[in-house]
Amino acid sequence: MSNYEPVRRSPSFELDTSHVLRVNSGARAPRSTWKILGILRKYGRFIGPGLMVSVSYMDPGNFSTAVAAGSAHRYKMLFSVLVANILAAFWQCLCAKLGAVTGLDLAQNCRRHLPHNLNLVLYILAEVAIIATDLAEVVGTAISLNILFNVPLPLGVILTVVDVLVVLMAYRPNGSLRLIRWFEIFVSLLVVGTVVCFSVELFSVSIENVGDVFHGFLPSKAVVEGDGIYLSLAILGATVMPHSLYLGSGVVQPRLRDYDITNGHYKPSESDMDNNHDNYKPSYDAISDTLSYTIAELLVSLFTVALFVNCSILIVAGATLYGTTQDSSADLFSIYELLCKSLSKAAGTIFVLALLFSGQSAGIVCTLSGQMVSEGFLNWTIAPALRRALTRAVAITPCLILVLVAGRRGLSGALNASQVVLSLLLPFVSAPLLYFTSNKKIMRVELANNCYYEARDVGISLQDLARPEDDDEDDNDSGRLDIDTAVPSGNEDDLYSDMSNSWFTTVCAVVLWLFISGLNFYLLASFSTGNDVHM
Repeated sequence: MSNYEPVRRSPSFELDTSHVLRVNSGARAPRSTWKILGILRKYGRFIGPGLMVSVSYMDPGNFSTAVAAGSAHRYKMLFSVLVANILAAFWQCLCAKLGAVTGLDLAQNCRRHLPHNLNLVLYILAEVAIIATDLAEVVGTAISLNILFNVPLPLGVILTVVDVLVVLMAYRPNGSLRLIRWFEIFVSLLVVGTVVCFSVELFSVSIENVGDVFHGFLPSKAVVEGDGIYLSLAILGATVMPHSLYLGSGVVQPRLRDYDITNGHYKPSESDMDNNHDNYKPSYDAISDTLSYTIAELLVSLFTVALFVNCSILIVAGATLYGTTQDSSADLFSIYELLCKSLSKAAGTIFVLALLFSGQSAGIVCTLSGQMVSEGFLNWTIAPALRRALTRAVAITPCLILVLVAGRRGLSGALNASQVVLSLLLPFVSAPLLYFTSNKKIMRVELANNCYYEARDVGISLQDLARPEDDDEDDNDSGRLDIDTAVPSGNEDDLYSDMSNSWFTTVCAVVLWLFISGLNFYLLASFSTGNDVHM
């Protein structure tokens, strides 16, 4: 045994082994890195819809409510802003899910699945919500033009039709994804401008104790005591806006269609293009490929851009205006004046620039929502340009009357009134969303594969595919596909994937709907009893 010598590996063998190990260990890190980079690159292609939706949550109505809350309670109402943003994110995820699974926006689903009379009522309420929202954007833009360029308020109101012209020229929902991407980039630049302005504002203000700011995100008595409950309700009403639900369910569809067209799952005809792809149904592969990225981009946009802007407005107002006003009734004009006085004229100008950027972007997005509402509910044959111009004209008319009769106070009153209307309409607009996303029949997706596409090509229904073979021995001779090769089992449920809300999500949605509805109606009841609620 002592003469036994263990077999020694040759130098070449050791060299080869170490080389292999080095290659494997070295390749493992780049592989994971490339995977992460691939995910980020793919995520970058989905940036756009979430930013457009986030615009709805930082319009002039949000400016007014956040400033009023900050000037009255400093940073304590940040908790209300956070809760409102969480509720908005929940509803918007349902919107994205509805649009992705059905291939239709909320308005189109209402027309397809609800009785005619109910559909007509919802359409009228939706149009009122669009006009009320549009009115707020008109007010914000007119005020910013008046302060920045000394444009008379009546002329500023009229000039707000510019954003309508931009939408008419730039946005083609039935066009190519590249054109839609350019439109999204334009709106995103306005959003970036708003974020930059408030970033500068935050660095300009003097915050005595940063801990007080973070403490403001925690619940406190100020949220429900005195006028705190009214301001919290106003923040909620200005944040969760009805038109954003229609928008959120519509802007997710172009990427789904692009995926199906690229992969040969869908070939739109001229009729499909003219009717906004009303008969398009996303494939299971398209939904699987895009839905998670769509929701991720939406949540990132809402919890970065929208939440940052609304919190920044409140923080700036709390740091500069708290204790300087008698109550929370400061309007956008007085906010500018107080910022100029307490900080500098540059600070006031930056605030108004942010108001201009948000007013323009929100006006464009609101016009786009109006297009989806009218074409989805009624399938209008009227030219989109004429339809959008009429909607903006309806929003401009009351503003012109108010500014001519009551001047600056008239615009402030119009802004407050628009938020009250939106609070009232939100429960009616959001109820169909909850119903659709919880309906298993509406939210089921065909498990599309080559067999199913071939079945549709030869004019055979899925019900025929699911029918047992022993019904007719000669079926295969007539061209019908063999069920064993098309469907793993004879159960029709195997042909579909259920993407409706889980029972937990449904319960949460119902509870949140009742909560929001109760708060909004409580706000209106407070108005009717004479309580002064500043928004």
